Amino acid sequence: MKVRRKMSVKILGDAVTRYQKILETESFRDLAWADELTKKMEESRLVIAGRPVSPFLRPHFITRKQYDHMVKASESLTSAIDRVKRLALANPQLLSRMSLLPAEKMLAQIDPGYSYLAVTSLLDTHIQNGHLHFNQYSAETPSGVAFGELLGDLFYETGPVKEFRKKHTLSKVGGTKFLLQAILRAYKEYGGKKKPHIAILEFRQPFANFESSEYQLLAQLFRKQGYNAEVISLEQLEYKNGVLRRGDFEIDLVYRRVRISEFLVRFDLNHALLRAYRERNVCLVNNFRGEVAQKKAIFDLLTDESVTANFPVIERKAIREYIPWTRVVANVKSTYQNKPIDLPEFVGLNRERLILRPNDQQSDLPEVRGWEVDDAQWERAVRRATANSYVVQERIEAVHAPFPVRTYAGLDYREMNIEVHPHSFLGKVHGCTTWLSTPSASGFSTASGLAPTFVIEGK
Repeated sequence: MKVRRKMSVKILGDAVTRYQKILETESFRDLAWADELTKKMEESRLVIAGRPVSPFLRPHFITRKQYDHMVKASESLTSAIDRVKRLALANPQLLSRMSLLPAEKMLAQIDPGYSYLAVTSLLDTHIQNGHLHFNQYSAETPSGVAFGELLGDLFYETGPVKEFRKKHTLSKVGGTKFLLQAILRAYKEYGGKKKPHIAILEFRQPFANFESSEYQLLAQLFRKQGYNAEVISLEQLEYKNGVLRRGDFEIDLVYRRVRISEFLVRFDLNHALLRAYRERNVCLVNNFRGEVAQKKAIFDLLTDESVTANFPVIERKAIREYIPWTRVVANVKSTYQNKPIDLPEFVGLNRERLILRPNDQQSDLPEVRGWEVDDAQWERAVRRATANSYVVQERIEAVHAPFPVRTYAGLDYREMNIEVHPHSFLGKVHGCTTWLSTPSASGFSTASGLAPTFVIEGK
């Protein structure tokens, strides 16, 4: 195993070195190719808030062994998470540990008309040589699928990548066709008999005057496959005579990334979407039962061996190897590495290896990394976490590397944190995207964004 890891390190190290040398050659030093790439991104609507989705000039490479390892681990964990969700929905005591809002609990009890709790999902993954760690699960329609696929297509044909491909085989990792197949399979089980009209549901921020370009790209991709698809905001929906619609567009299938917690900030439970869903007059993907796993407390249940004792061996092994120890913050007794602990005391004494994270991903409460604060700041953070809905999680070392970035002055190298997001459709992983961000960034950074992801193999 150590030999394989060293080989992966060497393959990737050599590949990055060669690619960066290509950027330094006379053919590409003037960055005209990069300006053309930016222009193509804009023409292809690969933009977020008016800027290209990727300021980076190098793809993120992973080896075939790394990719296959990630797929296998992700599928085992997705299966375990699905099993935990079903246990929680059937057991009020377990469900209470998730700290759901009353509306979230109520909507989670509604039968969506099909058996899948998460038609689509993703995991935040840290890949370090031969090691994997997952620190977050999103039971939602995964962002970046369309962006990542099209971005890979554009980069694949750039001058530096073409030169690089003379000595290396690169495989693209798209997933949009599997996304469409998954939501149609859910629709068929729901009882849909005809070709559905698909609404891609957008949560538009107040005063925003633009639509999500990725949603528009997905609508275009669905239309190319022969499906009538429109991007629709919540404000535009109406429900009358058993039909959910926007104007003359009658909706059979809703593709959703709107979370209940953000929905409830602006709408109530009498909204057209919820009435149509309750009365089983629209197929909703993902359904509201998947919201159970939106809470970071799902990792509390996963890493509690009293909950997972009867899970299949392969799932329990994946949890032990890839999921960080996690507990909901409370004044309780708990366990760490199968030993009893007083949780508040343990958290207070182990600042350097712990992180406090709000249970709800949409929370305005801060995330606090123990190794970045002093004892007094940590003590205040623990008090706040105890009074609110937080989890404490064991530290995962960030994966980072320098990436070339296009700036106004030319080309600059910046150290970036790397997260790989494998995309799961009905429990099977098809493709992934890579998100790069400035280490310990406290706010918005123009250097954050997607990088195209390629599986690299020697020729």
